[in-house]
Amino acid sequence: MTPPPSSDLPKPPAAARPPIRLSAQVLTCLVMCLIAAAIIWFTQDAPLAVFTRPAAPMWQLVIGQGLALLAAAVSYGLYRLGASSESTARTIATYARLDLAGFNPLWMALAAAIGEEMLFRAALQPLLGVWIVSLLFLVTHVPVYRFRKLDRASLVQAAGVFGSSVVLGLIFQYVGLIAAILVHLWIDIVGLLVVRSAIRSRTM
Repeated sequence: MTPPPSSDLPKPPAAARPPIRLSAQVLTCLVMCLIAAAIIWFTQDAPLAVFTRPAAPMWQLVIGQGLALLAAAVSYGLYRLGASSESTARTIATYARLDLAGFNPLWMALAAAIGEEMLFRAALQPLLGVWIVSLLFLVTHVPVYRFRKLDRASLVQAAGVFGSSVVLGLIFQYVGLIAAILVHLWIDIVGLLVVRSAIRSRTM
């Protein structure tokens, strides 16, 4: 019996992409911190002052925690308002590849907050300013969000990323790096917990 041509054979199912592990997020954070440390060391007169100005570290903790809780509440409220939107569905699909088991949302959020704030705010913002750094922040997130076409959902996602970066940049500029890290941390924790909850509700 003559075998059918290869084009007629059923194609094997595409292998599911492996989840992105916590170790990958931590490694990314370390690389960002090393790059940031090099930039800060060679471009700033007092490198360690990046942690102590403009507000003292204790005030940064207090103000940052207050702003972080507010940001977390706003982030969750915006999700609830747009829970059924295409942009929310795409964002959930984007982050669904992360391994969100156990306490991973906390550790992943912490890695992202420290790495990105060190690089974009502490290292690059003093050189380039809030607006250019926020544009760079958006550009580096394009592969993450996989903006396929310039439609309303993509514009909403891009505006959210850019706007969040501007807010974090202003917090860094007027309060300090520690405060910016706290706000970033809580926004990401809420976002990752929302994604995990959405994934579990769909599989039940």
